[in-house]
Amino acid sequence: MARLALLVTGASGMRLPVHVLDRLTAEEEVERLHLVVSSGARKVLAHEAHDLPGPAASLLEVADLDRRQAEKVVEESDDDLASMIASGSNRLQGTVVLPCSGGTLGALATGRADTLIQRAAAVALKEGWPLVLGVRETPLSLLHLENMRRLAYMGAVMLPPMPAFYVGGEDLDRFLDAYALRLLDCLGIESSVGDELRWRGSGRKESA
Repeated sequence: MARLALLVTGASGMRLPVHVLDRLTAEEEVERLHLVVSSGARKVLAHEAHDLPGPAASLLEVADLDRRQAEKVVEESDDDLASMIASGSNRLQGTVVLPCSGGTLGALATGRADTLIQRAAAVALKEGWPLVLGVRETPLSLLHLENMRRLAYMGAVMLPPMPAFYVGGEDLDRFLDAYALRLLDCLGIESSVGDELRWRGSGRKESA
């Protein structure tokens, strides 16, 4: 059974963590999910309320999980550096920062650990379990690229929320499902749904 952390920072695109929260907690293999939402993320959540399926009171409320899913979630405060996920002695199977702002990216690349989000991500790096960064910034400056290079060298996985256009269709949820599927792959969790969203090749055979 997997125990994970979902760390949400103040970049645009709050539908991403809402969708991923739903997908992660729906997986039977996921036993516990620690959710940390930064103060900046809460402001973005309120600003993007028009693009969300429910009132933006909190990310957990917007996700509208069923009782079984909600029981898996432990909400943590970003200023609680005494949280259990601030220590590597409480092993997780993966940590996700989504969306990962440029500021958070820089903090992680320079070893800052002033908040629980920064500390939990730093723990993932030092302990060597999967750290997936859904970097949400464009265009990328040389500083962003250098920070991504440094973190990738340390073992983090860069998974920017770029749409997989090959899945087709006009429904945004289809693209979000495809992203969530790739995220589960990065965490080593075999998804029970969404296999039809994988690229299966063109189907054409090479001529002799």
